[in-house]
Amino acid sequence: MFESLAGSTVIVTGGSKGIGKGIAKRFGKAGFNVLVVSRHLEEAEKTAAEIGANASAYAADVSDLDACKAMADVALARYGSIDVLCANAGIFPSAKLGAMTMADFDHVMATNLRSTFASVSAVLPAMKAKSWGRIVVTSSITGPITGYPGWSHYGASKAGQLGFIRTAAIELAPFGITINAVMPGNIRTEGLDGLGADYLAKMEGSIPMKRLGSVDDIANAALFFASKEAAYVTGQNIVVDGGQVLPESLMALEEIG
Repeated sequence: MFESLAGSTVIVTGGSKGIGKGIAKRFGKAGFNVLVVSRHLEEAEKTAAEIGANASAYAADVSDLDACKAMADVALARYGSIDVLCANAGIFPSAKLGAMTMADFDHVMATNLRSTFASVSAVLPAMKAKSWGRIVVTSSITGPITGYPGWSHYGASKAGQLGFIRTAAIELAPFGITINAVMPGNIRTEGLDGLGADYLAKMEGSIPMKRLGSVDDIANAALFFASKEAAYVTGQNIVVDGGQVLPESLMALEEIG
């Protein structure tokens, strides 16, 4: 059994919906104090209310370093420590090359990659002060392993996150701080529901387990990286995708029926 981290504090960026909401709720269930961060305070408040008395909400644009520093100050003021950061904020708008604008590219990079740098930078003083910390980044299989038309900017941002954690892990190791990444495959969230039943069925057909992942599948991996038992794991990433990246073609899945 894992040692309890009840009473520890986690900040979850992008925590009001989708994977971030699942992470926030899972950490709350594990006894963490949870600061749910979103651009929209009302949405963050709804998630915090679902978690319970050990959670609260905060609104911030986490692509902005000053906003992230204010976020860290709020976490310290409310809970007295910052033990874990789940840097989860991200967007995945679709735009193919030729139609994608520089503004489109910059917006995705700021929201997905720059926010990782800003939120990590903001929590470091508190973590270094106690010589302990866990940072968990939500990356993706898209970019580091796979590609999908319309998501070249998204893929670049997610691959960039993995490059970031490699060096960050080296720099932070002397302070007792680890940083790792979870790489989700296709996870059933409200963001996918709008793509239609046919799209979801085709997506499930490309996964050996024949189902989309749940937000709990990702949250459980994040909770492991945040645990005391993961103290010797840093600069690493774990793919949580039901085996999606394994078949060399759809023919491989047809062979198993």
